[in-house]
This record gives sequence, structure tokens and C-alpha cells, in this order.
Amino acid sequence: MHASDLTEDQIDIAAAVREFAAECLAPYAVEWDQTKHFPVDVLRKAADLGLAGVYVREEAGGSGLSRQDGVVAFEALAGGCPSIAAYLSIHNMVGWMVDRHGTEEQRARWLPALCSAEHLGSYCLTEPGAGSDAAAITTRAVRAGDHWVLDGVKQFVSGAGAARVYLVMARTGEPGARGISAFLVDRDDPGLSFGPNERKMGWNAQPTRQVLLDGVRLPADRLLGGEGEGFRIAMAGLDGGRLGIAACSLGGAQSALERTTAHLADREAFGARLLHAQALQFRLADMATELEAARALLWRAAAALDRGDPRAPQLCAMAKRHATDTGFEVANQALQLHGGYGYLTEYGIEKTVRDLRVHQILEGTNEIMRVIVARGLIGAA
Repeated sequence: MHASDLTEDQIDIAAAVREFAAECLAPYAVEWDQTKHFPVDVLRKAADLGLAGVYVREEAGGSGLSRQDGVVAFEALAGGCPSIAAYLSIHNMVGWMVDRHGTEEQRARWLPALCSAEHLGSYCLTEPGAGSDAAAITTRAVRAGDHWVLDGVKQFVSGAGAARVYLVMARTGEPGARGISAFLVDRDDPGLSFGPNERKMGWNAQPTRQVLLDGVRLPADRLLGGEGEGFRIAMAGLDGGRLGIAACSLGGAQSALERTTAHLADREAFGARLLHAQALQFRLADMATELEAARALLWRAAAALDRGDPRAPQLCAMAKRHATDTGFEVANQALQLHGGYGYLTEYGIEKTVRDLRVHQILEGTNEIMRVIVARGLIGAA
């Protein structure tokens, strides 16, 4: 990111978050990955900087920042550890959804603890049999007097088990998107349990588990938004979530590029520093160019979402697809330019490659991003 493109406030945000990432994330990122440690204490330190309630209004304990501010912050944070930054992006998606769609009572009850990271949040949409076709979920919520009773299984839930607040999409009515509602579930609610920790290629510093709902009985005030509005709420949350994941991809890849430049400056082959080889300079130039192009699209999409542009969902999908593809490719190139050292755990490059690979899948696969963009084109034609 270049300071000339940022406001003074954004420059300050980037500097503060970059310092935090360098001090509190980067030195420990490889160890957390290797030991599969979820550093909840560090997430609470991040909350002290306002990073656990980025988009939540200030009166509810949040930072009240824009989406443009947010992508600057998450890119800077991911330079320290993409896995932790990405989890915080998901946590912030949950907080925003409660702030945007909750009643005053719900906001007062749930948001202060989310914004302080005393309580962590998880987003529960995907199911074992419903991933890209999210409108086909089968988890059910049945009205029983002044309660709802939830039954079903959610898959690939980031933070599951450690999180306290679960934003669960469940079917309350007809098949398809219009029959889905959103619910706030507490970890202590009877009937809620979790599958074993998934063993994954990357993102090892955050837990991923199934969320199992077996007759979870919720008071009526746990419904978020109106009955049948859950799918719309879920998709609105994902517009912002896609920006966050895109920013995390850029942050991880930018860090890999910077480490690669330093590595090539230190290494010699055939009597000259590797950094002086024009072929390698050109590789670095292409990596930097692709990151800048992705960043420009991401910032444009964030600005569109901030101003309520009708094209924002398409632009968010474009930015997510392009930035996550670019981030992975740049990180993979960085590994190649490190030679054998890139394959060693201690250098941290292979971890970045593994972490960024899943960004092309979650928050809507990049194939689904193309579907969203194409629908916008066809609808506009």
C-alpha cells in the first residue's frame, strides 16, 4: 500500500496494525501453525486496538470504521499471520451482522463482549451437503411456543469450540433462500456440541470443527432480523467478509514478496547476488504489479460497499476472486524464488502458501465469485 493513496487516519491505522502484527503475530506464527495453537490471548490484544469490532458502531463498543479502513487494517494484520488475520475477519463479519440487523436489545447484549474479544464469534452457514449451494441448507428451526428448536450440522466452522457466539442459518420455512432465518446461539446452550478438530493443509492456528445442533432450544429473542431474512443477512455479511479475506491474501503475499526480495539480496550464485539477475528482478516486478492491481480493485470494491453502490456485490466478488488468486500465486512464486529454503518450515514461506490456498475456497469459492459476476453482467445486459 502506498501512503499517497490513503487518508491520514488510514495511514495511522496501517502503521499501528503493522506494528502489532510484527510484534505479536510474526514471531510466533510458525510455532502456532506447527502446534495448532489458537492464540485467544493475542486476539484480545488485537481487540485493544479495535480490531475485534472494526465495523461495529462506536456506541456498541466498536471502532465504527469503513470497509476501506478495514481492508487496510486486515492487509497489515495478515503480514504477521494470515490465519489469525482471517479468523478476525470472520469474527468481525459476525459482529457487523449483529450490529446491522440486531435489535437494540440484541446489540446491547452481544456486541460489547464481541468487540472486546471476551467472546469470539463464528459464522455457521455451510453444511456437509450444502456448500456452494448455500440456499439448500437443511438445518431446521421449528417454532415451539415462545422458543425455537434447532437441529442440524454445520461444516467448516472457523473458531468452533473456542468461540462463544454462533451465528447460525437455519430453515424456518419453504425450500430455497426465502425459507432461511438467522439465529444467535451461545456455546452454553444445551444441545450444542462440536465435531473433532479438522486436520487441514493450512490455517492451523485456528480451529475448524463441525457445529452440531441437537434440539437446541432458543428463546424467541435469538432470531436475528425477521423470519425468512436469514439468507439475505448471510449474503450481506459475506460481501464484507470477502473483502476481508481478499485483504488477508494481499497482506500475506506482500509479506512473502518482501521476504523474497531480502532473501535474493542475501544470496549469491555464479559470482553475483541473485537480486542482480534481471530474470529474477522481472519476476519480482510482475509479483509487485499483480499485487498492486489486485489492491486497486479491492479498494474500489470496498468504496462501493461503503457508499451502498448496487454493483457492490459484483465488485466484492471480483475483488475476492482476483485478490485471492493473485495472493496465492505470488506466495507460490515467493516459495520458488527461495529455492529449497522456501520449502523449509522455519522460513515461513511454505506456511503462507498453505494458509492462502484456502482463501480461494472459503467465503464463496472463486467459481461462485464468477457466477456472481456473470449474473451481474447478464442482468445488466
